[in-house]
Amino acid sequence: MELLPHTVREQLAENGRINQARIAAGEDTIDFEPVVKFFTPDAGATWLLTEIDPEDPDITFGLCDLGLGFPEIGSVRLSEFCAVRGRLGLPVERDLHFTATVTLSTYAERARQAGGIVA
Repeated sequence: MELLPHTVREQLAENGRINQARIAAGEDTIDFEPVVKFFTPDAGATWLLTEIDPEDPDITFGLCDLGLGFPEIGSVRLSEFCAVRGRLGLPVERDLHFTATVTLSTYAERARQAGGIVA
């Protein structure tokens, strides 16, 4: 299984281009629904990603939860989180059944209340 298929990467990139253009125009960014969910099957880490930085395709943006009870919105390098391994040494996986139902900020608020991403 490819971790980040072309269609998913293109949607993340398009969202990144849109928000970069809005920032350049002095407008508020769009609170997108997450495009993809990644998780560690043998640890509590989860990532909900909405976009890729158009100037550096290794940098993504979304809700990151390392399983420590402090989920936060921010940037993460694909190369770094793809190298993460859980207690049993299993790699990060893409949730093939994930479909976003709300915006990233709503997932973030729910995660803060629950102490972790619930998606």
